[in-house]
Amino acid sequence: METGEVVETMLRVLVAGGQSVEAELLVSALRRLGYDSSSVAAGSEALKVHPTVDMVLLDLELPDLDGLAVCRAIREISDTPIIAITRQDDELERVLALQAGADDVVTGSCGLREVTARIEAVARRTHPRRPDHDVISLCKLRIDRTLREVRLGGRVIDVTIKEFELLYTLASNAGTVVSRKELMSKVWDSSWSASSRTIDTHVSSLRGKLGTDAFITTVRGVGYQIPQVSGAHHDEEEVA
Repeated sequence: METGEVVETMLRVLVAGGQSVEAELLVSALRRLGYDSSSVAAGSEALKVHPTVDMVLLDLELPDLDGLAVCRAIREISDTPIIAITRQDDELERVLALQAGADDVVTGSCGLREVTARIEAVARRTHPRRPDHDVISLCKLRIDRTLREVRLGGRVIDVTIKEFELLYTLASNAGTVVSRKELMSKVWDSSWSASSRTIDTHVSSLRGKLGTDAFITTVRGVGYQIPQVSGAHHDEEEVA
């Protein structure tokens, strides 16, 4: 089998493929690539185990049950993604598998690289990632990127678009000094040749609106920093 990239997120993958050597090799290969992979020998076992995994690789030629029937049974009670494995490249069998509820179909002769690519493609469609770091909380300061809203102690602070982007960029790197060059690039989409005095102006305005210089500190000759504070964190949802 071909080798592939190590996956970043451990996905629980069940291989329901009888006791074939190919199935065991696939399980071992997926584990080497970082998947939490396991196997069952029969369709009846797949029906019991599938609720505990993120995806099922289902061989349509099972020793006890018809593979298409197993596929339909899983789909009737669960949204668990299914990739059907056929023994031969037959159009009718692929169509029947898709009609039975499979999210994708591969042939048993496919290389590991294609199998993992299909696993990742199905995972993206069925388990889309939520946006990271939509909300940043720093003590009493709360920055919501989705709403483009800044709150201090529960009170909404009126900021301009550039002030928001500047504050969010610094807060995203709390505890780290962000250089003027980086701020110009990220907030103003400008090269270093452009004047960076505008940064000082916006920082001064933000300090005035926040009522303190404590949130944004100046690191002379380098840039600006929001100090890391105890309890600072990123959230994915709005917290009441």
